[in-house]
Amino acid sequence: MKRLLVPTLAGALLFLLTTLSASAAQGAQGKGERVKITGEVVDSWCYITEIMYPEGSAHHQCALWCAAGGVPVGILADDGQVYMVLKLGSDTTNVANPTIMKIQSHRVTVNGDLYERDGIKYLLVASVLQDDGIVKKTHGEYGIQPFGK
Repeated sequence: MKRLLVPTLAGALLFLLTTLSASAAQGAQGKGERVKITGEVVDSWCYITEIMYPEGSAHHQCALWCAAGGVPVGILADDGQVYMVLKLGSDTTNVANPTIMKIQSHRVTVNGDLYERDGIKYLLVASVLQDDGIVKKTHGEYGIQPFGK
């Protein structure tokens, strides 16, 4: 029994040390980069799937419904990149988050910590520095989504 116990414990210890070292290395690489982003707060589902026109005043009502229902929001930055918002300020939830509901479809400037993994940009927003409101007046061309003209 002792012959089996010692190699098993040694193997378990080696596995544990390897796992902890890998976790520590990932944690060191996982530090966010402080950024300032300007763009439109978008409903990620409609933007990514292109199920309907996803920007500006045409999409505002649908974007509110999606945000209230738990669909993640993103910021479509001026450079065309989409940043998925994981957290906004000290709020504890993104689902029906009052601050997100207030700025949905607005052009904003935010600062926060950027994390990138597998090509996806994640943003932990520390604060909204500027809120320009809805600047893309698209409802005349696209109607009010999801109903159209």
